[in-house]
Amino acid sequence: MTLNVSFRDRLETLEESGKRKWVYAKLPRGPLTRLRTLVAGFLLAIFYLLPHIRMNGEPFVLLNIAKREFIIFGMVFWPQDTYLLGIAMVTFMVFIILFTIVYGRVWCGWACPQTLFMETVFRRIETWIDGSPNKQKKLRKSSWTFYKIYKRGFKFLVFLFIIGITVNTFLSYFVGVKDIIHAWSVGFQGWPVTAFLMGAGTFLGMFIYGWFREQACTVLCPYGRLQGALVDNDTMVIAYDYLRGEPRGKSRNNEIPGDCIDCSNCVQVCPTGIDIRNGTQLECINCTACIDACNKVMKQVSKPEGLIRFSTEKGIENRQQITFTPRIILYSTLLLLLLGFLTYLSLNRNIVETTILRTPGFLFQEQPDGRISNLYNIRLVNKSREDITLELRALNIDGEVRLPDGKIFVNAGSSSEYIFFFYLKSSLLHSKSSKIRFGVFKDNTLIETFSTTFVGPNELQIHEK
Repeated sequence: MTLNVSFRDRLETLEESGKRKWVYAKLPRGPLTRLRTLVAGFLLAIFYLLPHIRMNGEPFVLLNIAKREFIIFGMVFWPQDTYLLGIAMVTFMVFIILFTIVYGRVWCGWACPQTLFMETVFRRIETWIDGSPNKQKKLRKSSWTFYKIYKRGFKFLVFLFIIGITVNTFLSYFVGVKDIIHAWSVGFQGWPVTAFLMGAGTFLGMFIYGWFREQACTVLCPYGRLQGALVDNDTMVIAYDYLRGEPRGKSRNNEIPGDCIDCSNCVQVCPTGIDIRNGTQLECINCTACIDACNKVMKQVSKPEGLIRFSTEKGIENRQQITFTPRIILYSTLLLLLLGFLTYLSLNRNIVETTILRTPGFLFQEQPDGRISNLYNIRLVNKSREDITLELRALNIDGEVRLPDGKIFVNAGSSSEYIFFFYLKSSLLHSKSSKIRFGVFKDNTLIETFSTTFVGPNELQIHEK
């Protein structure tokens, strides 16, 4: 069987001369599009509302890099928690690799901010103002009349308004909603960095959504390029069933055609301008627009749906429906375990970080009552949002902790350093160096432990005494 496939050595959005080919995509309709719109609406609502949610007087999410203040889902993270950032980065990279190997570019079509805003917001506004793709094409090629200036001006004014709100919301994640409002109220006096970032973000948004558009996915996005190295014949993709669809077109010369009637509806709705019938391609973002368009035509010609569907290259070749293979189950389980491990570390981290070290240059001291003492330095970091009073006790041996004020006080989000003596009866020492495990208590509740050493006389001196 000869496939009607046109191979290419350039992006679908480029002419042979290298000039850009503008994409005028129709708005798709169908159950997958409705589901994707609901998902997009939910994610956009989270994006716009999350900075305004507060918990215990604090933002629900805040990533203030300048002040080294990080609040994620109500949990406060400090520079001392950078190990969690490292684990999160490794988890994120492994997650991307495993997710892409199994599910392809589902992220790109269903959750990527570029796709959410371009397809759910700006392309719909463009269709509402400029009309259908044919009208958009005519308007672009027409001369600059008052009508075209009015259309272009109104559209970009709406774009600018939405992008302005979006940039302000995005910056709210890093400086807080209150600071953004304050910066506006004083005309950004004293807020030069925020003003610059707001201007740069607005310009970048207008550039991407007003002109660069789908090229951000095919030219700039590193994930789109990475996909080619991760996808294989077992990866879930949006695929055209060439065994069922070819040869395309209507019956001619007693030839029995395939199910594809060559209507090109799948091409007309593609936001990156490709023909999915030519196989898996770099530009495909798994948005499912072609599936809805094709299924609608299949209903009209009384043929089974699914000519274009979620499948794998191996599944199309072997005429198999997509199933949960052992590999999918294994990789999905690994993804859940990775996310669970990171969540566990985040939820179970201590609110107090303790470091106890013997004071350099000081050996043990023999007290008149026969006890042995060591001098220690203790440093405590309070990761909570409230001032706390702590108590230090030995956990594995009966000894006395002697602090200058008896207890330890640490301000919210800061650290404190103290020195203290620890006294032990010489009869409890069985070697020159012993392990001591200290416990930090808050309201008689153990919240942190730390082990260090206690130095005393050598074993011979202990026995002599």
